[in-house]
Amino acid sequence: MMQSIKKTSSVIFFILLAMLDIWAVSTQNKDLEMLCKPLLMCALVLYYIVRVSKPNFWLVSALFFSFWGDVFLLFDAEFFMFGLGSFLIAHILYVKMTLGFFKERKMVPFVKAFLPFALFFTAVLFLVLENLHELLIPVIIYGFVIALFGSVASLHAKETKTRASTWLLFGAVLFIISDSCIAINTFYAPSLGFDIAIITLYLGAQFIICKAVILQYKKSNEHKI
Repeated sequence: MMQSIKKTSSVIFFILLAMLDIWAVSTQNKDLEMLCKPLLMCALVLYYIVRVSKPNFWLVSALFFSFWGDVFLLFDAEFFMFGLGSFLIAHILYVKMTLGFFKERKMVPFVKAFLPFALFFTAVLFLVLENLHELLIPVIIYGFVIALFGSVASLHAKETKTRASTWLLFGAVLFIISDSCIAINTFYAPSLGFDIAIITLYLGAQFIICKAVILQYKKSNEHKI
């Protein structure tokens, strides 16, 4: 009974925080956003750890660096590179986590899975290219890593066809779209609409990735019984 209450409370807490943060972004209430943003990944970790007895190290680490990415990006251009670096590490950790779900790794299927994400990133890159200047190399590196995350999630979903892998792919795609919106919003056509889309997609992606890992954990435990 107590465990059920913890699970319900944790998801309600995250959803309420997410709604408050989205509202803060949409109304440009910086004070409220400063309050909500640092709590979001903490709430998501809480949502995750009350549902598993053995947390996935890579997921929790990715959420930890996502927390720092959220905090740094609160200060806009001043700490943009720190935010970009934090989320770059988070995506690398997500790639590492996803690779851990594979039984075997084959190069040819991976390359095929990588191509659509690489083409999508290239299209976004050409859109913002003129305004990147000294950020060109960091953005290319970041784009390569998020395309890598999408490709390993896609390959995992294609090979296993489980609910967990499907949710993980969905979360990865939402994350990539959110990051693409950040690039367009920052370097091409800033708008409040993009700000709202970015935070909504981002929070949805992080929640769905956690849900996928919880499902993967339950599936793994079923096989041990």
